[in-house]
Amino acid sequence: QVQVVESGGGSVQAGGSLRLSCTVSGHADPINSMTWYRKAPGRLREMVATIHSRGTTDYNDLLKGRFTISRDNDKHMSYLQMNNLEPGDTANYRCSAELLYPGGDTRDFWGQGTHVTVSL
Repeated sequence: QVQVVESGGGSVQAGGSLRLSCTVSGHADPINSMTWYRKAPGRLREMVATIHSRGTTDYNDLLKGRFTISRDNDKHMSYLQMNNLEPGDTANYRCSAELLYPGGDTRDFWGQGTHVTVSL
């Protein structure tokens, strides 16, 4: 079965950095795009960043360049480098992988998330 597993979360002080990893396994079809989302209590889930199959990216403009998404196709992984972290970044961060099926259909698979806590 397809598995999506995040890692790298933890507790850091404001201004610190953290690097999250997302590993996809058990899939037989190519990965189209990979996206990081986050969800904090009392707020809606929001998109953080997306990276497409050939490396192009889309970012949440509110992050103002503090976050960088990348991927390693050989390892079936994506990464989210988070710099200058703020308390508002505290959330559960989830990764999704969009698998591309023959004929052009796609389907998203989600991990359970990794928690990030940023303190003052």
